[in-house]
Amino acid sequence: MKIGLFGGTFNPPHLGHVEAASQAVKALNLDKLLIVPDALPPHKDLPEGSPDDAGRLRMSELAFEKVKHAKVSDMEIRRGGRSYTVDTLRRLREKYPGDKLFLLMGTDMLLCFEEWREFREILSLAALAVFGRGAQDMPAIQRAAANLREKYGANIEVLDIRVREASSTDIRSLLRERKGRELLPEPVYAEIIRHRWYGARPEFEWLRQKAYAMLEPKRVAHVKGCEEEAVRLALRWGADVERAREAAILHDITKKEKLPEQLRLCEKYGILLDDMEREEGKLLHSKTGAGIAKYEFGCDDEVYGAIFWHTTGKEDMALLEKVIYMADYIEPNRDFDGVEELRRLAYVDLDRALELGFSMSIEDMRSRGIVPHARTLGALCYISKG
Repeated sequence: MKIGLFGGTFNPPHLGHVEAASQAVKALNLDKLLIVPDALPPHKDLPEGSPDDAGRLRMSELAFEKVKHAKVSDMEIRRGGRSYTVDTLRRLREKYPGDKLFLLMGTDMLLCFEEWREFREILSLAALAVFGRGAQDMPAIQRAAANLREKYGANIEVLDIRVREASSTDIRSLLRERKGRELLPEPVYAEIIRHRWYGARPEFEWLRQKAYAMLEPKRVAHVKGCEEEAVRLALRWGADVERAREAAILHDITKKEKLPEQLRLCEKYGILLDDMEREEGKLLHSKTGAGIAKYEFGCDDEVYGAIFWHTTGKEDMALLEKVIYMADYIEPNRDFDGVEELRRLAYVDLDRALELGFSMSIEDMRSRGIVPHARTLGALCYISKG
């Protein structure tokens, strides 16, 4: 049996890793490829903001799940401490005494191979299978391989495969700038955003795609309008524009769900409800939407609060909460008596616009025989005294 070993921090695993693994399986005709995230790399610590071992293991499982014959192993993570390839190969040789082992590595690893711990023993335990990032790497690979063969009798397979240039270090930096998604498998990117590892922030276009897919088609125009209005209001009143975008894009993601599903989501996310809310699903989408925004999209508490309160409002609202409440109310697609005055006032005196908005909502509900929620009444009373 031919068994490949592909190790690394995989922090995060990117498409270059996946392409290398997939093509190596074919080029070497492997029966099994072990993907082995290390516990701690030999010569450095994991950077701040990195996921824990379980998180890196999970990302690796997501990244390589479609690579034929690939299996993610936690053997180095379970062993703990600094991860040295020689120790892993010793274990594999014990487990697979009669099989051929291949150690996969890229150009940089080959060029510094003689600096590895007990590299001569590594050469006795496995053949090296080396791949480059393009034709420009081949001369360096061939020279290094020839040197190792001549000096140590190394068994080296130079793979005629090309993988995209990608660096986990660069990707971590890009993620903080809402970039880098195209370098990652989609499930890995989603998992990173969910936990906001590395200080990652979602690309807005990706966030829109996810949010719009959760909406009734007719509601997409409203959400787009709400985002536009939220940005304008945030700029006018000094709120965080990027948080305003996140909150506006996600604010209605559970709007289409009926009461049973809303109640299930409330239970899932530990959202406490009053008697009125348990009977009225329309009051819950802001709360359940906030839950998904926080726990599935990694939004912070400020964005969570802005989504959570955008339906009823509350006393003493934070600035972003006011911005999202008002953007939802006056976005360009809205058309009702009094909306133009509300739009004008929103850019002159935000609190007075909220006061008028609460009053209009309460009046509208009462005209339709609906009892306003106590929090909306409290919000009106609070802001009227301000």
